[in-house]
Amino acid sequence: MASRIRLEDRECPLSTTVEHVGEWWTLLILHDAFDGYTRFDQFQESLGISSSMLTTRLKTLVADGLLERRAYQTNPVRHEYVLTELGRSLRPVIVALAAWGNSRLTPAERSMILVDAHSGEEVEPVVVDAKTGRRLDDSNTHVFTAGPAASDAMRHRYATRPTTPAEA
Repeated sequence: MASRIRLEDRECPLSTTVEHVGEWWTLLILHDAFDGYTRFDQFQESLGISSSMLTTRLKTLVADGLLERRAYQTNPVRHEYVLTELGRSLRPVIVALAAWGNSRLTPAERSMILVDAHSGEEVEPVVVDAKTGRRLDDSNTHVFTAGPAASDAMRHRYATRPTTPAEA
């Protein structure tokens, strides 16, 4: 994928993450991988994606370390694509995106829901702070600031950002 990140955003974790997973086919391939798909033909059938586009996306996911390409057959050689630990770490992000999409729909309009695998009960994913358990969806309560590796430009961005109503 051609780089869409502005030079000044190269240190921003949001910009660099979008560079890796921001293309919509990539998110759909990862979603299928979380559902257990590993083989090229499975992804292609599930997504209806062209061979060339799927090949490109799978190569990128392997190069980015999100999937691992493994031979599962030797004659002829066939490969499968398995989530790496880094790839598996994206599951909460995919779950949160799906939950956000579902939150805009009535229950009857939802074509996919997240349920507890044992009880079958629908669950409502939320993003919380690991230390406190507090929800992170309030931008007045939890704000971004420059981190230890921030450049002068990043430090300036957060030193001069507009104040939120909670900070005023």
